[in-house]
Amino acid sequence: QHHLLPQAWTNSINQANKVALFAWAKETGIDLVQINGQRRYGAPPPGWVGDPPPAGTEVFIGKLPQDIYENVLIPLFQSVGRLYEFRLMMTFSGLNRGFAYAKYGNRRGAKNAIATFHNFEVRKGHAIVVCKSTEKCELSADGLAASVSRQELEAALQQVTEGLLKVTLHPSLCQKQAQLAVLKYGSHQAAAMAKKALMEGNVRFVGMEMRVDWLKPDLKQKLQLHEEKPPSSQVQGAKSPGVPKPVPPCPVLDRLSTLCRRQYLGTPLFLIKCVQEHPNGWLRFWCRVVIPGCPVPFSGFTWVRQDGPGQSGHEEAKVAVALEVLQRLGES
Repeated sequence: QHHLLPQAWTNSINQANKVALFAWAKETGIDLVQINGQRRYGAPPPGWVGDPPPAGTEVFIGKLPQDIYENVLIPLFQSVGRLYEFRLMMTFSGLNRGFAYAKYGNRRGAKNAIATFHNFEVRKGHAIVVCKSTEKCELSADGLAASVSRQELEAALQQVTEGLLKVTLHPSLCQKQAQLAVLKYGSHQAAAMAKKALMEGNVRFVGMEMRVDWLKPDLKQKLQLHEEKPPSSQVQGAKSPGVPKPVPPCPVLDRLSTLCRRQYLGTPLFLIKCVQEHPNGWLRFWCRVVIPGCPVPFSGFTWVRQDGPGQSGHEEAKVAVALEVLQRLGES
């Protein structure tokens, strides 16, 4: 953890903007604290009284020019509502990573920010993206021994993390004789702190090593499909398909098309390519969704399970990426 220091900021690239940032921080008395690749203001800001704001008050800001800083961004985003917190993601070289999060004192502030600043040009030719932040609160912990009970796991987690609301156990989807736990926390901050503690401390429960990550939308959907399966199909030996095929038409793809139509964004176009095959039947896809009315295509990677011979996994990847895009567009 280190506070903003002038010498660290002025001796490398992009000097003029860093000098302006330092002068602004000094003049306004604003304290910016850098921890783990993100620089943070507030949480709480000076003069804040009462509890932190509820869920639904944070926005994601993307497509930022990399040499723009809080001296420009904080006054801009403060102009539409009271900021509780502002987090700018940083590189080691002192540029920003092109995105930030602004949390407002109430939901109206977040709505105003989206209405005012989505597609706003922060600089000539540089339109930014502003949308609702997903504020993830759930983690997945894979690789737990089959013998571990929910009560044991809950008790152990309560000793090393704070804000745990609920633990559910499922059979692991990529490891035989193992379990996967879904851990739900009371806030994004609590979940992020728990993820860090569990990953860094390499916490072992009764000799097991967990792999901890954010609960991905495609994994969540797979676990729900597993829960809904009739018990008989689970006993038909290892060859039975793990996840039933979504019956066409797919509700997720329909929801995305409907949302795009409602918001006059045009028809989403999917580009999907398998980039890696794992011997245990998992496939990694690169996915891009181009929506004519959105300034930036949605891109990313997703893992899906190959459900049997002749199944390419493309449809599952399409559903997983459609879910992600729905969340980014503010549909839960």
